[in-house]
Amino acid sequence: TLLKPLKKGEHHGQKGFFAWFNQMFNRNAERYEKGVAKILHRSLRWIVIYVLLLGGMVFLRLPTSFLPLEDRGMFTTSVQLPSGSTQQQTLKVVEQIEKYYFTHEKDNIMSVFATVGSGPGGNGQNVARMFIRLKDWSERDSKTGTSFAIIERATKAFNQIKEARVIASSPPAISGLGSSAGFDMELQDHAGAGHDALMAARNQLLALAAENPELTRVRHNGLDDSPQLQIDIDQRKAQALGVAIDDINDTLQTAWGSSYVNDFMDRGRVKKVYVQAAAPYRMLPDDINLWYVRNKDGGMVPFSAFATSRWETGSPRLERYNGYSAVEIVGEAAPGVSTGTAMDIMESLVKQLPNGFGLEWTAMSYQERLSGAQAPALYAISLLVVFLCLAALY
Repeated sequence: TLLKPLKKGEHHGQKGFFAWFNQMFNRNAERYEKGVAKILHRSLRWIVIYVLLLGGMVFLRLPTSFLPLEDRGMFTTSVQLPSGSTQQQTLKVVEQIEKYYFTHEKDNIMSVFATVGSGPGGNGQNVARMFIRLKDWSERDSKTGTSFAIIERATKAFNQIKEARVIASSPPAISGLGSSAGFDMELQDHAGAGHDALMAARNQLLALAAENPELTRVRHNGLDDSPQLQIDIDQRKAQALGVAIDDINDTLQTAWGSSYVNDFMDRGRVKKVYVQAAAPYRMLPDDINLWYVRNKDGGMVPFSAFATSRWETGSPRLERYNGYSAVEIVGEAAPGVSTGTAMDIMESLVKQLPNGFGLEWTAMSYQERLSGAQAPALYAISLLVVFLCLAALY
């Protein structure tokens, strides 16, 4: 007995429920003793089984991530001003950022290379991208001089720049897969709801992500809608005046965009010839009225006779992904959170959007999802290889 000593014969003299309980208790106790004896007899085998079970549980419960980030001796900084900002305004912000790096991080920074007019999300006067090269690892402090520490300090400093969105980020773990570290996804319009609905869904998703403490720097990796000059051609008037639509389009393209003519040789080098309107005649929207199109009779017809212009807001870049209208969303996991967890959170947030919107992972995030599905098979193959190696040794 586990509680107190019993008199001889008293234990077996019980009847009814107590007799059944004692019988079951004794039977289970005997099974337990036999099981422990078997385990002790083959202890090595059971230790291996326990380790495998423990490893499997840890494998299933640990947060997932594709590849760890490393200090690669460089990082990037993207700059984006509001739509309509001039190149001079963008250059002013770039100079302010350069001054910060060479003043506050002079012990860690070797050089800064900036491109104004192009960025990871597209081209425009209001965007820029900077490549910051760090000094050799031996010349930097192992704690405060890492690229991650520099990015963290720079992020706090750049939050004070109100006229632009400045993002400092590490390069992706695999060069060529994405423009920065973190996750990369495409928000798709599966139902064909249109550009305005897609922009509304994008803004709703960014607002939901901003409220989640496990996500950081979630943003649209592209250009915001900007004013655009829309030219409306009255085809009936153009036809009545004998002007062909192809001639109208060719004139607009040549005058405002330029057209390729041919090549010529200059001191042993092949150079291209382009024709375009002189700058003073294509600076203002009203300059379109200065241009003429030749009709089928050889006469010159002004654009004002069959065309009108108006301003509207639209996207400077039309994005499609796998056949659907889409916008690119990038972001990072908060410190202490894996990219796999951050991707799961983004998938749950997309489900809160109106019907007809979905997501597709791209760049390194796509590879992470692809490799995650192969993890059980790779784990099994690894165990098999280890077993074969041990069998070959012994």
